[in-house]
Amino acid sequence: MAKVMLQDKVKPACQNISLHGPGAYTGEISAEQLVDFGLEWTLVGHSERRTLFKELYPEVAKKVANAQEQGLNVILCIGECIEQREAGTTNDTLKEQLDTAKDSVKDWAKIVVAYEPIWAIGTGKVASPEQAQETHEFIRSWFTENVSEEVANSIRIIYGGSVNEKNSQELIGQKDLDGFLVGGASLKPAFKTIVETVNAHHGSETTA
Repeated sequence: MAKVMLQDKVKPACQNISLHGPGAYTGEISAEQLVDFGLEWTLVGHSERRTLFKELYPEVAKKVANAQEQGLNVILCIGECIEQREAGTTNDTLKEQLDTAKDSVKDWAKIVVAYEPIWAIGTGKVASPEQAQETHEFIRSWFTENVSEEVANSIRIIYGGSVNEKNSQELIGQKDLDGFLVGGASLKPAFKTIVETVNAHHGSETTA
């Protein structure tokens, strides 16, 4: 229904997909079903899937592989908890998540990476622009070292974690931050302001 109601340039996405293909997996939504629905995008590895449903990094990688096999675009979510941030192991955590997913990706042009610090999701806390830039810069450097400089320069790395109309402009101004994964604010009039802010910075190629 959402796909029918929206303009063609707006691409609805699923919040998750199954580890499995079509079959007797009650309650699951397979990548193949999304293709049948005419959808082009799915999230994989959202922090709530990892923390509440205990999805492990190899399971996230398997979902990425399933999506790639069906030609879907993936928003791959990565991020650290507050204990890892305070212990100074954020980069180690992100590296492990990216290393685990790497071999499941055959086409990086169909991947968007969403950095979502778990401690900033739905808490009202937000990474400072400097923290966000530092972490996004590390993620981009991982691509340079582990995939290619071409992919590092072209891949979109977006930020998710209590983004709102008040902090979006300063965040989007950071060099390595390409857009937002918006949660609660997407249900409020403020979402329009966030989209307009990203549009003004990047032009028509908006990711918000």
